[in-house]
Amino acid sequence: MGSHQSAAAETTTWLTPPGIIDALGTFDLDPCAAPSPRPWPTADRHLELPTDGLAADWEGRVWCNPPYGAQTWAWLSKLATHPGGGIALIFARTETSGFVREVWGKAAGVLFLHGRLHFHADGRRAAANSGAPSCLVAYGSWAADRLRGADLEGTFVSLDNPQTCTTVDTLEGAAAWA
Repeated sequence: MGSHQSAAAETTTWLTPPGIIDALGTFDLDPCAAPSPRPWPTADRHLELPTDGLAADWEGRVWCNPPYGAQTWAWLSKLATHPGGGIALIFARTETSGFVREVWGKAAGVLFLHGRLHFHADGRRAAANSGAPSCLVAYGSWAADRLRGADLEGTFVSLDNPQTCTTVDTLEGAAAWA
C-alpha cells in the first residue's frame, strides 16, 4: 500500500505501480496491502486494515510497500528477520538512520530506480511524481536475484554480505562538510 505524504494529497493510500509488480513476479504475501477492492493484486494473499499486518504472522515470499514515514523502519526490521525474505519499496533516503540500520546493515541488495515513481491513488496513475527517488530493497538471496534480473530501469547494488559494510559513527568528518 504505502502512505506517501504530500501537502496536496487527498489520500494516504498510494498503490505500487503495476509495472513494478509485473516485473518482479509473484509474491506469497503483502502484509500492508491496499484496501479492497484493489485494482491489481500484489501477492497471492493480502493483509489489509483493520488487520495489523506488522503484528501478523508472515509466511512465504513477502512484498512490502509499507506506510511511509517513521513507521517504515519497523516494517523493514520485520522483513529483514522474516525467514522467507522479501522485497520492499521505499524512498531512497540513504542518509537516514533507518536506512543505514535496516537497509545497509541487513539487506541482500538494493535496486535504485531511475527517475521518480508515479504511484496510483485509486488505480489511476497520479499526475505528480512521488517527490523523491525510490528503491527496492531485497532481503534474502532469492529477492536479490529477482531484483538483479528485473526488467526495471535502475541500478542494482549487491549487498550479499552486509557484514562487510562498515558504518562510521562519528561526526568529526561530517563537521568538516558543514
